[in-house]
Amino acid sequence: MSAAKQFDEGRLMQVLVAPIVSEKATQAAEQSNAVLFKVLQDATKPEIKAAVELMFKVQVKGVSVLNQKGKTKRFGKTVGRRDHVRKAYVTLQPGQELNFGGEGV
Repeated sequence: MSAAKQFDEGRLMQVLVAPIVSEKATQAAEQSNAVLFKVLQDATKPEIKAAVELMFKVQVKGVSVLNQKGKTKRFGKTVGRRDHVRKAYVTLQPGQELNFGGEGV
């Protein structure tokens, strides 16, 4: 857990905003043992890796990140925009499993 020592633990607790549960996320989990997270806009790959290892006690193989632009939506005459989202595909080492603990299920 040497990666977690480099970063501030309080910051790491905020890096992961929420897990993404969708059909695409489930497919990624089955095919490549990857888990999707919504992360902070300024989160770096090493920070995301350290945060996942710290919070879930698993070994991370790699992290891929993508920035998704917010969709433009209309509310009557007013034009608004959804927030931009930064997603992280966290690939776990073989044999590692991430359990969200079934809250609210």
